[in-house]
Amino acid sequence: MDNNSQGSGGSRAGFGSLFGGGAPEYSNTELAGVPLTGMSPLSPYLNVDPRYLVQDTDEFILPTGTSKTRGRFELAFITIGGSCMTGATLGALNGLRMGLKETRDMAWSKPRNVQIINMVTRQGASWANSLGSVALLYSVFGVVIEKARGAEDDINTVAAGTLTGMLFKSSGGIKGVARGGLAGLALSGAYALYNNWDHISGSSSSSRLY
Repeated sequence: MDNNSQGSGGSRAGFGSLFGGGAPEYSNTELAGVPLTGMSPLSPYLNVDPRYLVQDTDEFILPTGTSKTRGRFELAFITIGGSCMTGATLGALNGLRMGLKETRDMAWSKPRNVQIINMVTRQGASWANSLGSVALLYSVFGVVIEKARGAEDDINTVAAGTLTGMLFKSSGGIKGVARGGLAGLALSGAYALYNNWDHISGSSSSSRLY
């Protein structure tokens, strides 16, 4: 039995020498606290210290001074594109509804299909243009306010939403500007409240405990 164990140990040492030396030996104290779930502490094939496999930091590299979240300028492209696609989808559905309603007295034929398609494309383009314009104004105001204040918080969101509503409805006169500003203030305020709901609810629950 001892001969077999010595023979197997010698064969492992021989294979270790072929592949660049045997595996290093570590004491229990050195390996304490190292998570080794699903792998052997010492690999017979890789001469690797398992302590180097523990990853306590992030995997990505960021330039010095930058934040880990995207700024308003980076998010502007996603906001504008998403708003245009959302507007086109909603407008197409609305155009389909209007086209079916206006041509309900007509039999299914080529003229009816053409009229429905025209309604779908017209409404889709109109809605995409409207929502895209709102997203563009909101993004521009948000970036300008952020650069002017030098801070990124919910004040920028509420201010950008209010100014967007005022400018978008500026063609309706003073009443239109007031209504647009109130609508933008309400929507941006609701969005800011939604983003901070966990913080608000956590603060209220902690105050009740004390």
